[in-house]
Amino acid sequence: MQRGVRIGFAAAALGLGHGLLPGLAAAKPPPAGVLVPGKSLGGLRLGMSQAQVRAAWGADFGRCRNCPRLTWYYNYARFQPQGAGVEFRDGRVAAIFTLRAPSGWHTPKRLTIGEPQVRITELYGALLRVGCGDYDVFTMPGRATTAFYVLDGTVYGFGLSRADLPVCR
Repeated sequence: MQRGVRIGFAAAALGLGHGLLPGLAAAKPPPAGVLVPGKSLGGLRLGMSQAQVRAAWGADFGRCRNCPRLTWYYNYARFQPQGAGVEFRDGRVAAIFTLRAPSGWHTPKRLTIGEPQVRITELYGALLRVGCGDYDVFTMPGRATTAFYVLDGTVYGFGLSRADLPVCR
């Protein structure tokens, strides 16, 4: 079972425990981002520079104070921790993930956040399941790891990360 530095999923999904600077969290990710497995999430790709992320999603983001790596949070509304996060390593995107089940996000196969967990298997086949405390992650390994976050039997979020990083957030 893969484990990494993590906080409870509910706290992470709410933007708690990481010291998010709420006054800076007003930039917006796409209103209905697309997860292209192994390739991109919300139009961002692994390896993009910080300048490229700013160009795509804007410069008004919250910075995580207590994360082990530089992480930016993009929320749809101030003080409402719903949207997406971007983690950097060596100045490049290492992980991209949704926060708190943003509506409208989907995959090209039309898996949408909020659907029952069974849809993941119906669309993508049997995937590796990783337990992360109070939530599970179904992963598609490859050069990049695609993650489907599941909470209480429901698709709660998406993620894309370097293959060498833990999927538990």
